Amino acid sequence: MATTVRRAVLTLPAAPLGPENPLPALRPLDETHVVDVAEEGRRDLPRDMARQLGYEPLRTLLPVRVLDGYGRERTPTGLDAIIIENDRLRVTVLPGLGGRIQSLFHKTTGRELLYRNPVLQPADFALNGAWFSGGIEWNIGATGHTTLTCAPLHAAVVPAPDGGEMVRLWEWERLRDLPYQVDLWLPADSDFLYVGVRIRNPHEQAVPTYWWSNIAVPEDETTRIVAPADEAWHFGYERSLRRVPVPEFGGVDRSYPLRSEHAADYFYELPEDARRWIASLDATGQGLVQTSTDQLRGRKLFLWGSGTGGRRWQEWLTEPGTPGYAEIQAGLARTQLEHIKLEAGAEFSWLEAYGPLAGDPAAVHGADWTAARTEAEARLEAALPRAQVDAAYEAWRPYADHEPTETLATGSGWGALEVLRAGHKLPGTPFDESALDEEQAPWAELYRSGTFPVPRRVIPPGPTLVAAHWRDMLETAPAEPLTEYHLGVAQWHAGDTAQAVRSWERGL
Repeated sequence: MATTVRRAVLTLPAAPLGPENPLPALRPLDETHVVDVAEEGRRDLPRDMARQLGYEPLRTLLPVRVLDGYGRERTPTGLDAIIIENDRLRVTVLPGLGGRIQSLFHKTTGRELLYRNPVLQPADFALNGAWFSGGIEWNIGATGHTTLTCAPLHAAVVPAPDGGEMVRLWEWERLRDLPYQVDLWLPADSDFLYVGVRIRNPHEQAVPTYWWSNIAVPEDETTRIVAPADEAWHFGYERSLRRVPVPEFGGVDRSYPLRSEHAADYFYELPEDARRWIASLDATGQGLVQTSTDQLRGRKLFLWGSGTGGRRWQEWLTEPGTPGYAEIQAGLARTQLEHIKLEAGAEFSWLEAYGPLAGDPAAVHGADWTAARTEAEARLEAALPRAQVDAAYEAWRPYADHEPTETLATGSGWGALEVLRAGHKLPGTPFDESALDEEQAPWAELYRSGTFPVPRRVIPPGPTLVAAHWRDMLETAPAEPLTEYHLGVAQWHAGDTAQAVRSWERGL
């Protein structure tokens, strides 16, 4: 069958997200992914890693608001979905929830390749609060789960390189003020979903950048994670990194997630010339493999572990009796604790591929790690040669600028506001002025008239924009109480806390 794209409604038992917290998020919420940079600087870290560990860590969540009003009472809820399907794969995407791929079903073998959560249960794991487990999520912004986890993205149909159709997801990431896109392309005769990603910096200064694709995979005692590495950087949420051997560390084979007791991250040290890939394989040697072009250099295993705490978190995120999961991940840097400089006017782009892998179980689960790696990589090369991935990337690049032909979902108006202000030209990702809503309206008025409008009724002050250009506009606007409130929040974000207090006092 030819590849088809259609809308659908997916019904799941879901807890409500609740409203955004109206208070400004003056502090980061996620303090777990922190490294003592001074201490690590005395260790034998690669130079680029040491530099990127201390590069522009997140100081506040502004201008994003916190999602902490979610509940535990689940009711059947219809979720807008986009289905991409050929005769071998069926891909289910949730554009209203960060563009999450909820399911990757291999029709040929009848296997679900991902961990597919049977419920939608928010918990406090995203940078701004609400996050849910399962599927493939696209993490952009800063160390941690993206603030767009539970946010709607723009989605549309665009032409695909093979003459068919692909689905484009795009948004304006507000922590770093960067537009990005994710193109989902499923060729008609392919066992692999191609994912083209592009992050653009339209500004006149460099911006710290972060990306990790997080893939939840089913986990049992036989699940083994295989990657082309003999070493990894271990992060146990204790503010330090250490280089450890792969797969055995501390007398335990850590490539089997349930053999570890405690939650941990293993960031694999891939050789420079190695193909970028990672796989999760079960007792039969079958499972999911992810590979990419070389720009996406990092690979990681996250495991909850077999201890009481990890098992309890798994139950909290889904429901008792549901099989557990681990995460295999791919990112721009070696570790998730780093941010990479994206120069002014530049972009990062790459192609990922997701699909089934079947290896000899004796080799995959043998005591010889080199043999397990060799077996998995040989099977990957036979199923999807490295050269084919590189060629698919080159074929996709010209199509990244193609304009959408059919709208499937609508995201926020924040990108439209930035395009209105700065006149950014972003082919392929239209941020139309029609997307502006009541949250952006006062800021559009500030831009047009130089005055922040006074609301007609008493309401909470709404979200504050904190980028330097908006702060400058607030400083020159008439000093009304609401203007002083927003100016104080923007000054706090910039590190000028004393002036922020003075602005708030004037506002009062």
